[in-house]
Amino acid sequence: MLTKFETSSNQVRGLSFHPKRPWILSSLHTGVIQLWDYRMATLIDTFEEHDGPVRGVHFHISQPLFVSGGDDYKIKVWNYKTHKCLFTLLGHLDYIRTVQFHHECPWIVSASDDQTIRIWNWQSRTCVSVLAGHNHYVMCASFHPKEDLLVSASLDQTVRVWDIAPLRNKKKTPLADDDDIMGLTQMNSDLFDATVKYVLEGHDRGVNWAAFHPTLPLIVSGADDRKVKLWRTNETKAWEVDTLRGHSSNVSSVMFHAKHDVIVSNSEDKTIRVWDATKRTEIKTFRRENDRFWILAAHPETNLLAAGHDSGLIVFKLERERPAFALSGDSLLYAKDDSQVIPIQRPRAVSHSPTENAVLISSDLDGGSYELGMADANRVSGGGSAVFITPKRFAVLDKSTGQEEVLVVKNLKKEVVKKIPLPIPTYAIFYAGTGALLCRCEGKVVMFDLTQRLVLGEVHTPSVRHVVWSNDMESVALLSKHTIILASKKELVIQCTLHETTTRVKSGAWDDDNGVFIYTTLNHVKYCLPNGDSGIIRTLDVPIYITKVSSDKIFCLDRDGRNKEITVNATEYMFKLALMRKRFDHVARMIEGSRISGQAMVAYMQQKGFPEVALHFVEEEGDERVRFNLAIESGNMSVAVASATKINEKHEWRLFAKEATLVSSSLRTSRRGASRGCLFFILSLVILKSFQS
Repeated sequence: MLTKFETSSNQVRGLSFHPKRPWILSSLHTGVIQLWDYRMATLIDTFEEHDGPVRGVHFHISQPLFVSGGDDYKIKVWNYKTHKCLFTLLGHLDYIRTVQFHHECPWIVSASDDQTIRIWNWQSRTCVSVLAGHNHYVMCASFHPKEDLLVSASLDQTVRVWDIAPLRNKKKTPLADDDDIMGLTQMNSDLFDATVKYVLEGHDRGVNWAAFHPTLPLIVSGADDRKVKLWRTNETKAWEVDTLRGHSSNVSSVMFHAKHDVIVSNSEDKTIRVWDATKRTEIKTFRRENDRFWILAAHPETNLLAAGHDSGLIVFKLERERPAFALSGDSLLYAKDDSQVIPIQRPRAVSHSPTENAVLISSDLDGGSYELGMADANRVSGGGSAVFITPKRFAVLDKSTGQEEVLVVKNLKKEVVKKIPLPIPTYAIFYAGTGALLCRCEGKVVMFDLTQRLVLGEVHTPSVRHVVWSNDMESVALLSKHTIILASKKELVIQCTLHETTTRVKSGAWDDDNGVFIYTTLNHVKYCLPNGDSGIIRTLDVPIYITKVSSDKIFCLDRDGRNKEITVNATEYMFKLALMRKRFDHVARMIEGSRISGQAMVAYMQQKGFPEVALHFVEEEGDERVRFNLAIESGNMSVAVASATKINEKHEWRLFAKEATLVSSSLRTSRRGASRGCLFFILSLVILKSFQS
């Protein structure tokens, strides 16, 4: 489980992802509803009108609305843009467990401890259906994503599937009058009578959750009997397929994963469990020490999941989506998640030997494994992370020998050539040129020479995920979760360190023509200069993974493994680079060509100690105070006196007088310079005297 965001709050009982924006709603046992930006880890807003716990919450698919239901028997529809509760729906006689908008129709479904399910028309603000049949608390109810069906789970130990197709044909109810106080509704006299299509019996205790499969005729349920059950349906009947056992307490929520053939469940036993939906076996267990889990939610379009527990919520995904790839000359080799092509799960890195046309694909799943593929040979596999160190040899990190990590060097026939003990505990290895490796250790990265068996240098850094070398192998970028370190190969001397405090670093590549590192975060393409200066090149709608940078072209892969090419404007970082290297001829050409503009560049040049360049950058008809300050800072008294004359205020003339005194003192060795300094000084005194009189 890859955690993307985590909060600390009161017990979370309801969750809902926004379909388009990086937002998640969490409803708390205290009655507060929180709106979070999970990318920026920021609390956007809170909503507090319910009395008592709020157990259900759900975003509308297209409108700026969400619905909530709580222990105060109330369903509230909110506009999150205006921060207002638009209206309240009354009718339930006990706690409301879940609420959900329909994906097409103007309906809301609610499940309650009053043993009923109700369907509401939120446009007319009326209840259009009461589904009665359960004889205990109804713990959840949800619409089918495509068909006119509804599934419910109850403590009466049953799961029911309801046919709601006749509701589509029901005559539309007129909108509520404006003077309907607070939008409170009355029950219609001609309520639609739903029909139960299936009753699923098999759980030994109360059922807490049931959910449809997004595409297949399957239902999954979880109950207080600690079991997860899988059901199949057809047009005439439904039957139990299998029972998944492993939880040691009540199963509180369960769902199918939209993009993987797995079932995810959580429980009061403080675990989230992942099950293979085909083999019906447990794959993975994620455990918290002190928190019971209550609710699961899936993002409607991405790979994200969320779970609510006793002390907050977690947003996570089951597997990383970054394609494993390697650039070899002008060729890109990358791994796609296809078991028929690459029999290795969750590939993390690719290493290539171009002369032998051999490829190593590494994974860190279950302690690490690798796959060696060749054009004219069968694939061979093994454990540990692996990387080529010469065209015909590769090194494997072997931890099976006990406490001491050992590098096992093998040839292309997978024969062991030699074993090299590592001087420090190592968690991963990266290529660092022929006969050398970068070893990721606790809190640092070490460069290790395999021939001399010596540590050549080290850099203290957070856990490094990716290593990106420049073409000439003279510079390296060490990418951590939120940190980028640029270093030179010789003894790993740090050039600069850059921190992304609110977002994750996703990928990067060197612009080798200019020595600039280009990298991506979740929603931006950015640059990092050797002196540590950085900035945004362009925004992104979806994350990408850079494979190569060439001039104003960025080549990349998306999360589905598709190759893409995007064009960027490199003017800003080229301007800063020319300024840093004091290539003032390039700077002048960029200014004259009007390729750069904006007060930000003026401030940047002034901050970096180039006020004289910034002075030429500011137009004569621009802000005179900016010109005056730049002229004073750069010692250009002619421009300063011209700007001071135009401004003609006491403060500027005082500054001018002070600077003229300094100029006069510094130019005493030159009679002409001293005369000019004295002239400026006298001029400022005369003008200041006129201000006083």
